[in-house]
Amino acid sequence: MEAMIQSWKDYLFKEETWVQLGLIVIKVIIILIVTALTIRIGKHIIQKVFLVRQRSPLGYSERRQNTLLKLLQNVLTYVVYFSAIIAILTTFGIRVAGLLAGAGIVGLAVGFGAQSLVKDVITGFFIIFEDQFAVGDQVQIGTANGIVQEIGLRTTKVKSYTGELHIIPNGSILVVINYSIYNSLALIDISVAPENDIPSMEKNMKEFLEELPNKYEDLVKTPSYLGVQSFDASEIVVRFTAETIPTKQNIVARKIRRDLIEFLEQKGIKIS
Repeated sequence: MEAMIQSWKDYLFKEETWVQLGLIVIKVIIILIVTALTIRIGKHIIQKVFLVRQRSPLGYSERRQNTLLKLLQNVLTYVVYFSAIIAILTTFGIRVAGLLAGAGIVGLAVGFGAQSLVKDVITGFFIIFEDQFAVGDQVQIGTANGIVQEIGLRTTKVKSYTGELHIIPNGSILVVINYSIYNSLALIDISVAPENDIPSMEKNMKEFLEELPNKYEDLVKTPSYLGVQSFDASEIVVRFTAETIPTKQNIVARKIRRDLIEFLEQKGIKIS
């Protein structure tokens, strides 16, 4: 026991030991600095490449560009970090080849338990390959409704309008409602008093609708007046439809209701 303690003391108080330890620390610091710079420069280069692609006359989809940009930046980060870990282990004198071989055996042993991870990665690949949805799209996945923030190989992140961030494993995504691909349709109901002159009111409303495309850039075409939706002794409900660019139907509907109320008041048409 005393011989072992003495040997450790001799080792610790050797000048060569501290020189070697200092060199290891310096190497690790250099590796970490190079790793951080590589990730930062690599992400910048990827972003510049995609900016050049967006300016090209080939008409690349901005949705798909943003998705691939995020994905490639994530892949770059994973690869650089993995390389840095191997470099640090090598600096400490650990045989990486033997470690990787052992990891391969362990990976084979737990392969059946990692089926969900493989499913997540494969599903993520097909989401991107088939362009099912992209970064910036408004989607509903299960109970998560919001804007896609990031699509990774394993998870998808959706931020709701109230601020919650939903992190969804790709393998659990079964049905997706994408609101950002096709034009949206706003349904607008207005209640008016039954004593109004209906033909005159309808004429005024159609004139009002004709002016809206000049006011709202989100409108695709002139809104349509559908007519009387329902009525009773106290009110008549008339309905309009307005086709808008994707996800803008609620904003446009609010603006039309606001302006229509002012217009009807100016024309002397009573609102119930």
